[in-house]
Amino acid sequence: MKISRRKAFALLGTLLLLVVFFKWRAVVKLFFSPPEKTKAKAAEPANPFMEEGKALVAVVRGKNVDAMVREAVSLIGGLEKIGIKGKSVLVKPNVVSAAPHPVTTNPQVVRAVVKLLYEEGAGNVYVGDMSAMLALPTRKNMERNGIKQAAEEAGAEVIFFEDHGWVNVELPKGRYIKRVSVTEWLYKVDRIINLPVIKTHRSASYSICLKNFVGATHIKQRPYLIDPTHWEELIAEMNLAWHPHLNIIDGTKTLIENGPWEGPAADTGLVIATGDRVAGDVTGLGIIRQFGRWAMVTEKDVWEQKQVKRAVELGLGVGKGAVKVVEKKI
Repeated sequence: MKISRRKAFALLGTLLLLVVFFKWRAVVKLFFSPPEKTKAKAAEPANPFMEEGKALVAVVRGKNVDAMVREAVSLIGGLEKIGIKGKSVLVKPNVVSAAPHPVTTNPQVVRAVVKLLYEEGAGNVYVGDMSAMLALPTRKNMERNGIKQAAEEAGAEVIFFEDHGWVNVELPKGRYIKRVSVTEWLYKVDRIINLPVIKTHRSASYSICLKNFVGATHIKQRPYLIDPTHWEELIAEMNLAWHPHLNIIDGTKTLIENGPWEGPAADTGLVIATGDRVAGDVTGLGIIRQFGRWAMVTEKDVWEQKQVKRAVELGLGVGKGAVKVVEKKI
């Protein structure tokens, strides 16, 4: 049977549409999932990890990831400072794609954090994130980079934000964004642990604590879709919508150039713990600067980074001179 050219093109077009739809069905579904009604901004918990008016930051170097995580948290006062016992906890790693660490958080660090939470009496522990638009679905990525297996082996329930609901949060202090849609999981748990990795970023200069929150925002509100000329400031303002109780930063390996998707990495062998996102970011930025490979970080003071400056203006963290770093090698 002969098929006319017009029918052949129509058939080809239909096949292409089907391929695109099934390949990007997670993205399509997200774009048609309206957020729930607006909620008030989550209350910001006071940072209990302070000493003499300064934010404590523990930097632990070593090879045993379990011991490093445990020691870093202990050096700033321990999990008892945030009342973990009996509480539900969301652990938010960086799962931008299926790539291994340091593009994404080290599964060993994820496992160590979940284990420590349960040992300290946490109730239910969840590990969740949503990958970048072009890398969805998150489930596939977590399976490929080992985070899902590591989390489940330690007893956590793994969740993929795109499979759940979204809520709107008003941002009265925002200059570049006045409302952000975030995963409902920020409102379903008692405590939140931020678990970023240290890496460079071609659009945002770097990605550590503040940038890790973007994975909890609706896909329609990624910075490149809102205002690509103010990536860094948008990241800081979006952080008004959530307030992690603790930041445990994976520095077992550090992406020192061309991030966030790929690039040369260094075996830095460290874990950082702090209750302050800004303090965590400036400490991680100091690690990247040591290698002198990424001009967007090395050519300016860490406190002059736009993410950091805007976050300090918004009261999301301490300012210059208010960080106390405690280092230990184990």
